[in-house]
Amino acid sequence: MTIKSLGDAFDPDVDLGHGRHCGCAACATTSARPASARPTSAPSGPALLAGDEALVDRMVENAVVRSMFGGNEIARRSFLKTVGAGAFAAALASVLPLDRVKAAVKDGMTGGGPLEKTKLNIGFVPITCATPIIMAHPMGFYERRGLDVQVIKTAGWAVARDKSLNKEYDASHMLTPMPLAITMGAGSTAQPFLMPAVENINGQAIVLHVDHKDKRDPRDWKGFRFGVPFEYSMHNFLLRYYVAEHGLDPDKDIQIRVVPPPEMVANLRAGNLDGYLSPDPFNQRAVWEKVGFIHLLTKDIWEGHPCCAFACSRAFAEEMPNTYGALVMALLEATAYAADPANRKEISAAIAPANYLNQPVPVIEQVLTGRFADGLGQVQDVPDRIDFDPFPWHSMGVWILTQMKRWGYISGEIDYRGIAEQVYLAAETGARMKELGLTPPEVTYEPHTIMGKTFDPADPEGYLASFAIRRS
Repeated sequence: MTIKSLGDAFDPDVDLGHGRHCGCAACATTSARPASARPTSAPSGPALLAGDEALVDRMVENAVVRSMFGGNEIARRSFLKTVGAGAFAAALASVLPLDRVKAAVKDGMTGGGPLEKTKLNIGFVPITCATPIIMAHPMGFYERRGLDVQVIKTAGWAVARDKSLNKEYDASHMLTPMPLAITMGAGSTAQPFLMPAVENINGQAIVLHVDHKDKRDPRDWKGFRFGVPFEYSMHNFLLRYYVAEHGLDPDKDIQIRVVPPPEMVANLRAGNLDGYLSPDPFNQRAVWEKVGFIHLLTKDIWEGHPCCAFACSRAFAEEMPNTYGALVMALLEATAYAADPANRKEISAAIAPANYLNQPVPVIEQVLTGRFADGLGQVQDVPDRIDFDPFPWHSMGVWILTQMKRWGYISGEIDYRGIAEQVYLAAETGARMKELGLTPPEVTYEPHTIMGKTFDPADPEGYLASFAIRRS
């Protein structure tokens, strides 16, 4: 997917498609990575701050000019170099009043009609995975869409789920497995939920107590007590996958306990946990407080894995389509802005206060910028330690369902594709991304590689049967 900075469509030296020859700063840091795993970035620069109408103007210009050349960047740039940017802009203005188009787009920013409801309650658990949901409040993304959103700090995922089911929250920050589980009635009453956007990719780590620096081999972890933030979480499924690949049965050889993220460090310090696979900033906070060290970033288990998401009930989306649409667009814009590494320090300061993450700004900066102390005496530089990519791949949903079945959270015949496509709104999200001048993937399924093993979403049962350690 391409969500790079929205360059000047009339500049022949700018590659709007950010192809392999692009020389922009964002592309330069990611050119060595596979296309499916590259981090995304967002509209950047002083002229494109969150509340600035220049962002909309630039998006319209990009969409119009790119469409005129059929998305062919070579043709656009060659033509501009031949006729000149000024002449082309004047010729375009004579046949298409861009100012009117921009004005019309701005008038329709609330989602295509009057908002059915403007005051919304959105829950979030105070972790960096919720960055787009949180930052959209202080940085004006909700307000710009005509929404008066109260973002409500929530103690943990069970509370977020229950308040969403009880309609105390209009929508919520959730873990990517949660809307699948809620829809299926796994762990709660069944209610159709939708996940229009992933909030972050990567962004987690396995932390061990400082007393275990001599136990870097997971085969030495028998009897260890680990914390995860929720049963229906990527944290739980990635920890189980990781130890099982090293020969340990996660239900027999170690203990896995559900611990709310804000309580992880205290439990590690008290000796109640030997380690945890947790969201940040609590991995970095353990290093900051010198009680833990980072054993492994989860991106090294699965590069580009999904973690958290934005979700709501199907009823909310159907009963308030304009409000729902405005909310999704606000979050897609915020996610794109967070994807640009140039904006990460600004965002760190915005989400640090007590009503949001309540963390020291340097701790958050270490997570969002990827330059961090690992607790082992080294300073690591991993720009995509956490990244932000909203596209809800159906294949990721299918993988999550295989792990839910692998460990006994669901059973029987599973309509993997049907459930993934009902909950993960890839087509809708792709269409909305295009409205913002972004380029979503052309497909919604792709193979994924986890610890060197390829997952084929076309054969989930075959994949499931390939594991020696499983419950089903």
